[in-house]
Amino acid sequence: MQNKIAKLRTIRILFVEDEEELCKIIGDTLSKLQANFETANNGAVALKKLEEKNDYDLVVTDINMPVMNGLELIAAIREELKCDIPVVIMSAHTEPEYIKSAEALGVTNYLLKPFDFIKFINLVNELDFSK
Repeated sequence: MQNKIAKLRTIRILFVEDEEELCKIIGDTLSKLQANFETANNGAVALKKLEEKNDYDLVVTDINMPVMNGLELIAAIREELKCDIPVVIMSAHTEPEYIKSAEALGVTNYLLKPFDFIKFINLVNELDFSK
């Protein structure tokens, strides 16, 4: 597991989540793992961060958020920013229409809530960030 955590420390992550408590838990845990990350509380804030400083290696986003939801964010990343950064959705939604919409936008993977750090670390280790 240490090798997998080490890979987590080599990338820059943007976490997009509107639930304050979950964002705090994720942030605290990523800090303890010495991960390099930032958070945004909605898609519009995340998009602005991506526009200003596009040095992220991975975006992890919720679907349901105020101002700009996760699917709108992914569409903006792909269409406006023309960016093929890996994007992982974390959501409690398992409805086929959400999953199909996400796949159509080029989502890399889908994590179900509650957020599972072991699954997330394993997912990060499966991704290729060498681009």
